[in-house]
This record gives sequence, C-alpha cells and structure tokens, in this order.
Amino acid sequence: MTPYDAASPQEARVQPLIDGFGRTVSYLRVSVTDRCDLRCVYCMSEHMTFLPKAQVLTLEELDRIASAFVALGTRKLRISGGEPLVRKGVMGLFENLSRHLRSGALDELTLTTNGTRLEEFAADLARVGVRRVNVSMDTLDPARFRVLTRGGQLPKVIAGIDAALAAGLAVKINAVALKDANAAELPDLIAWAHARGCDMTLIEAMPLGEIEVDRSDQFLSLKDVRRELESFWTLNEIAHRTGGPARYVRVEETGGRLGFITPLSHNFCESCNRVRLTCTGTLHTCLGREDASDLRAVIRAGADDEGLAHAIRLAINAKPQGHDFQIARAAAPAVARHMSTTGG
Repeated sequence: MTPYDAASPQEARVQPLIDGFGRTVSYLRVSVTDRCDLRCVYCMSEHMTFLPKAQVLTLEELDRIASAFVALGTRKLRISGGEPLVRKGVMGLFENLSRHLRSGALDELTLTTNGTRLEEFAADLARVGVRRVNVSMDTLDPARFRVLTRGGQLPKVIAGIDAALAAGLAVKINAVALKDANAAELPDLIAWAHARGCDMTLIEAMPLGEIEVDRSDQFLSLKDVRRELESFWTLNEIAHRTGGPARYVRVEETGGRLGFITPLSHNFCESCNRVRLTCTGTLHTCLGREDASDLRAVIRAGADDEGLAHAIRLAINAKPQGHDFQIARAAAPAVARHMSTTGG
C-alpha cells in the first residue's frame, strides 16, 4: 500500500473526467523517461539533448499522479517513454501501480516499448499483471532496421517479442508507414506478425518535433496502403478496440488483426479518450496541440490529493476539440516537442 491508493471503483465512477466536449477521459499514457537507446529517424534527432534528472518526475511522483487519475476514473494506464524499460527502477513503478489492477480500479496496465530490453523484463511484467505490450518495429530487414533506428539491432527486438509471447503476453507490433523506407515490405511485416499470433498496427508519420529530414518525404497515407493491401488480401471490418485510436480489420488470408492509426488521412479526435503525461509532469490533453498543464509544479508546491485532482480536472476541461496535423514540404512541425518526450 502507498499513500496514493485510488478510491474504490464505485467512488471513481461517481465523477468521471469529462472534457468540455463531453468526451470521457479514461486512458492515461505516462512517459517515464525522455531517453531512448534508439534514434528512430521519424521520432528523434540523431543528437538529442536529454533532460536533467531534476526536471524528471521521481517514480514516486509518477505513481502519485497516475494514481490520482485512477481515483478520478481512469481505467487504463500505458507506460511509455522514450523507451520506458531504460528507466532505472521502472519495474518498481509497475509493481506499485499493479495494486490498482488487484483492487479492480484499473482495467489495464500496459506499455509501449522498442523491444530492445523486453527479453530481460517480459517475465516480470507478466508477473505484476501486464497482459499485453506494444512493440515498435518498422522492418524485418536488419540493415534497414539499423538505418531507421540509427544503430539498433533487430535480433534483440525479435528476441524480446519471443520472450513476451513465451511469458504469456499478447504482443501488438506497431510500424510507422514510411514512403520510401518500408512501404514495399509492409505486407511481409504484417504476415510475419500474424504468423506469430501478434496483432499489427500501421501508423502514419506525424509532424512532431524537428528532425533532420523533411517529413513530406516520409509521409505515406494509410488510405493508399489499405487500397494496395486490398488488391490481394480480404480486409473485413471488425469491432475490436483496445482503447486507442486504431481502427481494426481482420485479414482473412492470415487470420490476424490489422489496425490503422490515421492522424492525418482520417482524424480520430471526435472519440478521443486519451491524455498524456510527460516525464516532467506536463499534462498534454491533445497530441497535436501545445496545450500544457504543469502537474509537477502542483505536487512540488505541496498540493494535497484534492488540490491535485482539481488541477487535473481543470486541465481536462480545457482539452481541445482536436488537432489539425498537416505535412507539407519545408513546413514546421505541428508541435515543437518530439514524440519521445510526449509519451507513446
């Protein structure tokens, strides 16, 4: 037990977090670090400047804020980064947050990872109640993987996926669709994931943070990808949802599920139930806006639980109606912050 235990599920449902447009916010994505052991070309600059330790929330502070959200009706927590498994002591955070699973206040505790350390942590994650993980992997070609991640080793990621499956975790593979880098091999990647019993999700490149390349050279509309896939596969719409923005189909020829996340070609803001907490304690209620509420300042100023809950409600009430992502040649990113600092 900790001082930040959530209210009972019955109490949590009394006053859910509802934004100014009537959407219930039930899903919190928590970045535990801005650091990562890869440098994916669509996500980060090659030479990133990472945050000093004093600016990053302690694991206890992360627990307190996440638990405050659970007390206010949040049903799903996703731990992200950067790469969450490089954060020292992160399994202690998973262990502590899992008390909300045992109490019934939380439906799911999960994470998004690049998979490089998943082999080491898979069994412990399963032990504390994590039931599924998302693994980011954009190619099956080891040489292309090294280029896209600036030095990553694909066999480590595949070993992590296999370890997660062996531990009983459901695995979903996430791949960013990139016009020249991996477009031609997306069918093979989907078939590979489905053959392993993994779901697969394709994601459009998003204009977040300054990177070395022009994103108009990277962007690939998933409308076009889907049209191509339908020329040789049967894609049937299904009602499967995981709480995020993906819309799923079943690929009849592989028997697996395939999701599409389309922040540009098909905006999904009308049903958004998500907010993001950065590792510095900044709450972003929209991925594509520069809105920000400083919860670190609230708790470090000595706010009690009621004061923290009030700050959270004020932020949720101001959640924007949606984003307006655009990718054009030489255009500035929609927001200055990188995805690695925003969190999953």
